[in-house]
Amino acid sequence: MNIIECDDLGRSFGPTVAVRSVSFSMARGAFLGLLGRNGAGKTTLLHMLTTLVAPDHGDARIDGASVRSEPKAVRAAIGMVFQDTALDGQLTARENLTIHAALHGLRRREAAAEIARSIAWADLEEAADRPTRALSGGMRRRLELARALMHRPRLIILDEPTLGLDTQGRRDLWRRIAGLRESGLSVLMTTHNIAEAEACCEIGVIDQGRLVARGSPAELSRRHGGMGLEEAFLRLTTPGPRDTALPLHAPTDEGRIRRIAR
Repeated sequence: MNIIECDDLGRSFGPTVAVRSVSFSMARGAFLGLLGRNGAGKTTLLHMLTTLVAPDHGDARIDGASVRSEPKAVRAAIGMVFQDTALDGQLTARENLTIHAALHGLRRREAAAEIARSIAWADLEEAADRPTRALSGGMRRRLELARALMHRPRLIILDEPTLGLDTQGRRDLWRRIAGLRESGLSVLMTTHNIAEAEACCEIGVIDQGRLVARGSPAELSRRHGGMGLEEAFLRLTTPGPRDTALPLHAPTDEGRIRRIAR
């Protein structure tokens, strides 16, 4: 059984079609990146897969559970790191983890062990009792990832996970993602960064709410001129006013990202 089976999934907001009949599957243990410009529909697609937004049509199954009819089972199977922080800045790192443990029904003794493990995994022992608003961006991102893993999900979903991080923060996050992959966890990630997309096993290119191509970075490059993933992406997607500002390349550490992720 695949970890994700997505069939004809679509969603509109008033007259705006955000996702147009997207279908794809994802094998267990895979690392799939959804690459697209800002506004391409990536986040709306993730929100449907995580039961935050109901689809207008179609369905998706996560670990065998329907996002339409079995949302509780879907949420138990996934861990989610949002593009914007979902931490309560007034609470400490430990308190944020405690709330997450309660939401997922962890018993007190089990929760205490998982909280301690999560704090250690995120290297936050000295900062665990500080309000999260006082933590650096990298520390908050590590905390969010640790929180998403607390209930031992089968799939981790990352929406633009390195957004706003400096070079050191990006490298550290990629090292942790590589460790999760080595443990066999399935990873689905959105990005608009070519260097990060090249680190994925497979890429799905999203354009104007459609999945327009799927394959490894090398395959997509070969099919579309053989001049690299960036050229393939530009050929596959509709030109727009954002193109000149689109940060397709990370400024400093593209090669290191690829080495760490692989």
